[in-house]
Amino acid sequence: MTETQQMIETLKRCLRARGMSYSRLGQALGLSESSVKRLFSQRSFTMARLERVCRAIDMTIADLARMTEEQSKPVPAEQTFTLTLAQERILAKNSLLLACFYLLLNGRSVEEMSNRLSLSDRATKNLLSQLCAAGLLNIEKGNKVRMHARLPIAWRPDGPVRKLYERQVREEFLRSEFSGTNETLSFHSAELSPASVRVLMRKIEKLGSDFADLAALDVALPSKEKVSIAMLLACRPWVFSMFSAYRPRTGTRDW
Repeated sequence: MTETQQMIETLKRCLRARGMSYSRLGQALGLSESSVKRLFSQRSFTMARLERVCRAIDMTIADLARMTEEQSKPVPAEQTFTLTLAQERILAKNSLLLACFYLLLNGRSVEEMSNRLSLSDRATKNLLSQLCAAGLLNIEKGNKVRMHARLPIAWRPDGPVRKLYERQVREEFLRSEFSGTNETLSFHSAELSPASVRVLMRKIEKLGSDFADLAALDVALPSKEKVSIAMLLACRPWVFSMFSAYRPRTGTRDW
């Protein structure tokens, strides 16, 4: 794949991750949807038009070039999106080690990670050595690291890391008014058919996938241009406890 093809494919991925359809992009550019499709199929972008496309999704050409470079880097054969159970156990037993791994995984340099966690040089070297011994990264010259995993990570549903952070989610995450900048809470309750529930589940899965795509696209951005964001997605059969006294009698339709 040529560099131009790689850049266009990255741009397409950015559009999908940001929910920008060809139709909406056409409106932003003053072009028809068919003209936009032709631009991408023929790769007939001028620099001015490429700049306008990037601006429509709050990017610059420099951002696009950096993301393309990151995605074009060869992926080592041993790199995986799923850690071993032993690796998850190591991370779950040491919250500081997990925090170190999380920051490095999200593109922070060793220096940025150390400053963020207020670590001494000795503590930083110790944590890096533990991650290296666990096969999660390699330490290279200049105190740089090469991760053996990249976003998105697929934590085991019943694994130790997921159990750890799910417990903290229940205890900490929901303790908020969700009224500040970059905060939102939306709750809906209704009666749905099994078919509609399956559609809803697919949409939730797609939103989670979009979140992971955005994280992967932004991993190379400087830390000053990013903010740590958490998203909780949950869905289950449930009835308000306030309605429990009004449950139907036996033989009548349940909630």
